[in-house]
Amino acid sequence: MNHTEIKRARNGRMTASRAELNPTRNDLDPATRRSIVKLLNERLADAVDLYSQVKQAHWNVKGPTFIALHELFDKLAEEIEEYVDTIAERAVQLGGTAMGTTRLAAANSSLPEYPHDITSGADHVNAVANALSLFGAQVRAASDSADDLGDAGTADLFTQVSRGVDKYLWFVEAHAQA
Repeated sequence: MNHTEIKRARNGRMTASRAELNPTRNDLDPATRRSIVKLLNERLADAVDLYSQVKQAHWNVKGPTFIALHELFDKLAEEIEEYVDTIAERAVQLGGTAMGTTRLAAANSSLPEYPHDITSGADHVNAVANALSLFGAQVRAASDSADDLGDAGTADLFTQVSRGVDKYLWFVEAHAQA
């Protein structure tokens, strides 16, 4: 990082991407790789944020369905952690820098803040389902964007993440249905 980037980072205004690419023999055009790395870092911020939101639910859920939801949220967090790693590693594979710190995620996530004042299982189910739904929509849009940019590998990565998010959204929403 240069002096300006360090100063922006300290002030919490670091952007979710860098213009420079690291050397690679990847045959995607550098302009395409820059666009894809930016896209990956945007979804990385969301994934890191989603992970922390699901852990918030895991730690704070209460009520008669506590153990089922506590375990479901923990398993979901583990799955999201895999998405974080996959998305970050793809950015680096393309010559980019993964921008995945908690501070960067907080500054750049497109997800709304998770409610801090809820404890009931039903409220956490609703909040987690909302976050998963929004993340899923963002990931599907990212898959389309990557495909439009000619990067089938990244499009496929986002499609795989989308399928996993849809599966866990189904699991979470099942707790809201009687």
